[in-house]
Amino acid sequence: MAALPPLGFGTFKLHGEECTRAVENALDVGYRHVDTAQFYENEAAVGDGLERSDVPREEVSVATKLWHDSLDSESVHEGVRESRERLGVDTIDLVYVHWPANTYDPEETLGALSECYDDGLLDAVGLSNFTAELVDEALDVCDAPVEAVQLERHPLLPQTGLCAHCAGRDLDVLAYNPLMHGFALDRPEVEAVAARHDVSPARALLAWHQAAGVTPVPKASSPEHVRDNYASLDLELDGADLARIDGIEERRRLGDPEFAPW
Repeated sequence: MAALPPLGFGTFKLHGEECTRAVENALDVGYRHVDTAQFYENEAAVGDGLERSDVPREEVSVATKLWHDSLDSESVHEGVRESRERLGVDTIDLVYVHWPANTYDPEETLGALSECYDDGLLDAVGLSNFTAELVDEALDVCDAPVEAVQLERHPLLPQTGLCAHCAGRDLDVLAYNPLMHGFALDRPEVEAVAARHDVSPARALLAWHQAAGVTPVPKASSPEHVRDNYASLDLELDGADLARIDGIEERRRLGDPEFAPW
């Protein structure tokens, strides 16, 4: 699988026709990576958006995730095939382990994903919510290509060490909650950088991720937000901008279930 684009399109909490229209619109705007998950219960709607779009399938990378209660070998095989059917694709570009918890067993889970890779059902394996130690373990165990790590990242949880660790292992790093569900947009530091460039705080914050070599995966349903987020690709922040956002000292994690590995 080729390196992922510098911006992805997230679909968490999008459902039905709203989800389908959002995916279609995002592809028309220029997005080329679409992210979903079995847990989101919208794979079929995402697949409808892919089908409606005029963008050729081979130009779009599609990612989904297997939930932590279905990571035994039989469930992995069944889950990948079901996701493939719901998405309406011959091959899923990237299949993540959503959380390394509950039924996750490195050898069994990643062994089953490797068999799915051998069968042509997926192009690459992804790791979501993994620690550095679990990333290294997965790389040692998995026979299929492991291409990406997805983690929560925003100015209040920059995850600098983990990002550097993954980059050092030649893994694409993707950020979910890149705008902190909007909570990070009214930070004075973010607002100041946005005002300096006469752009929205969301656009400034997405450019901050991209400057670190991280692919943010924001969710947006309105065409205006979809276009504004995409315009972050044309925004170049300088050292002073980056230092200002990096200088936020408060730390807060949004996704912290009891089964998390940290």
